[in-house]
Amino acid sequence: MPSSTLFLLAQASTAFSGGALGALSHIGWVAKGVLVVLVLFSLVSWAIIIYKGVALHRAYRQSQTFLQVFRKSSKFSEVNSVCLQLKASPLVGVFQAGYLEVNQQVRGGSQGNVAPAARPTVKSLDSLSRALARAATVEATRLERRVSFLATTATVSPFIGLFGTVWGIMDAFEAIGRTGSANLAMVAPGISEALITTAAGLGAAIPAAVFYNFYNTRIKVLASMMDDFALEFLNIVERNFT
Repeated sequence: MPSSTLFLLAQASTAFSGGALGALSHIGWVAKGVLVVLVLFSLVSWAIIIYKGVALHRAYRQSQTFLQVFRKSSKFSEVNSVCLQLKASPLVGVFQAGYLEVNQQVRGGSQGNVAPAARPTVKSLDSLSRALARAATVEATRLERRVSFLATTATVSPFIGLFGTVWGIMDAFEAIGRTGSANLAMVAPGISEALITTAAGLGAAIPAAVFYNFYNTRIKVLASMMDDFALEFLNIVERNFT
């Protein structure tokens, strides 16, 4: 066997003999770049997963508390007084938009009268319904903020890992071409590099996909709560202010 081939075999075996850490220390610059990108995707994804998990749990818990307060109170002003303590709930934003619209309509209706009406009335339930719908859309958008990055990570990371896989296979074939030998010691570093980037891509994508679907379900539950609350608010206004 030529001396150059022996040198390459010795170099390959040295690079491959250190286990996972040894393989990481000897991978090429392209694979290192792929790993850096995947690690960044993974770190940002986990930061979003933790942040949104806490935020959605708080939003759901405070929404349950807000509904209890709303249904026990006899006046909207009483409910409005506790909104600051439950601001994580999306129902608070919907309620405050409806409360503001009701106040504006009631005050606007009484300005043209010499004496205030015995019973305050709202002029348009359609305007109130639109105000509630706009507020619900704003709150839903706030709940969905940053969650889309998890979908991006779940979609893009496997392809970034696949790029590293293809590059590692190319390195393996290049080693075979240089030595004219398909010895395992020659192709193992390239194959190892390919598998490491594949695993890193899946490691970033799988948690992002799982939590993206989980958080989407939680957000849909909160969106349904907002829709139900808006209808309940409209019913109360229709009974008491028309």
